[in-house]
Amino acid sequence: MRYIKNKCSGYLLVLVLVFGSVFFLITAAFIGYVITQAQVAKSNINKAQALNIAEAGLDYYTWFLAHYPGDTTNGTTTPGPYVHVYNDPEGAALGEFSLEIASSTACGEVYAIDITSTGNSYDNPNLKRVVYGRYARPTVSEYAYIINSNVWAGPDRTIIGPYHTNGVVRMDGTNNSTVTSGQESWVCDGSMSCAPGSNGSTVDGVYGDGPNSDLWNFPSPPVNFTGLTVDLSAMQNKAQNSGGVYIGPSGKYGYRIVFKSDGTVDVHKVNDTYNYWGFTSENGWQTERNVIKTTSFVGNYAIPSSCSIIYVEDKVWLEGVVKGRVTLAAADVDTAGISPSVILNSNITYANATSGLLAIAEQDILVGLVVPDDMTLNGIFVAQNGRFGRNHYKTSGTQDVDSTHDGYVERNSLTINGTIVSNGRVGTKWMSGATYLSGFDTRYNSYDRDLVSNPPPLTPEVSDTYRFIEWRDVD
Repeated sequence: MRYIKNKCSGYLLVLVLVFGSVFFLITAAFIGYVITQAQVAKSNINKAQALNIAEAGLDYYTWFLAHYPGDTTNGTTTPGPYVHVYNDPEGAALGEFSLEIASSTACGEVYAIDITSTGNSYDNPNLKRVVYGRYARPTVSEYAYIINSNVWAGPDRTIIGPYHTNGVVRMDGTNNSTVTSGQESWVCDGSMSCAPGSNGSTVDGVYGDGPNSDLWNFPSPPVNFTGLTVDLSAMQNKAQNSGGVYIGPSGKYGYRIVFKSDGTVDVHKVNDTYNYWGFTSENGWQTERNVIKTTSFVGNYAIPSSCSIIYVEDKVWLEGVVKGRVTLAAADVDTAGISPSVILNSNITYANATSGLLAIAEQDILVGLVVPDDMTLNGIFVAQNGRFGRNHYKTSGTQDVDSTHDGYVERNSLTINGTIVSNGRVGTKWMSGATYLSGFDTRYNSYDRDLVSNPPPLTPEVSDTYRFIEWRDVD
């Protein structure tokens, strides 16, 4: 019996050791897990504090710039970084942020201030968070359209980006962003279809059969279109005296300008054009000369990166592949009664993701008659005193185009990646009831998000108030 008893005691001892070891391992693992979670929680708290402190750095410099506009040295004359202690409301020091400030300039003028803020808490100085903000006035590049007139977007239209007019909008197309009108209501005058009402009936500032009416807002504060106009005299001065490209009057019909993917432009003098009929809602049928017949080569010009402005004191036919951020203006501020236009003569594309175009015409920006069947236009297009559009053409009768151009009256598609700013009514498709007559059968419009944070030089601003147009967590 004693032998059996000792044998049982041995078994119990083994079981106690096994279960004790298991319990110890479980307890140790649990304690380790609790400690690890506590460390993770502490790290997350320190990480959140570092981010908050870094953001406080952006807020601080926003305040500083409000009091000292344009100062990029934090009140000093030396380069950064500039270190500031961050205190809680009771005055206790929680951490610090370090600021690096840089200005973005074009033609000698600051158009944006770049702020990089690095923050950390004193609890864990080695754990840092970095945030970046670009501080500037918002420009027209934030919109797909800004129009200073009544406008009708047809059912074939797809618009990506904010769409604004100071007039009224009939929106039958598809929009994925806001559609805003400066008008609360409108009494139909027959210039646009008023369905489901009739002439003399009153409709909302934005009306129509479009599918996203929940994004329609009216009345919305009007955009000061006069404030959007570019100082063309200042632009001429920049081109002549600040390193830009100035091209004087041609003595003929104007210039064909072709952007090259190497960052240059070919300039051709337009010696002769075709004479044919076109129709506009404002002026009815009239002869126009927007199709080139003959040219002569003037030269190839490099576009300076320090002041990438091209000022042409004549009419311009524009096309090609743009490299870099470039601004082109067609204007004549020296001669009364002459307001040049820009004719979009063929596709305008970009050489790379960092490219962008601003094209300004003192009068109209028109899509030409002889253009590709599927046309692509990249850029910000500003018709300062006129309109953006394509005139109405026909192939027969006394008011027709040249017979060699009959096949260009109807085009398939127009894709615009950028912004349209037009003083007058916009239109690139002509209909008679439900019958398609001329222009582009299908149109796609999308604003260019890349141009919002880094627009071409002298892009018109929609507000005098500086704000962060870009913010991102660098980590």
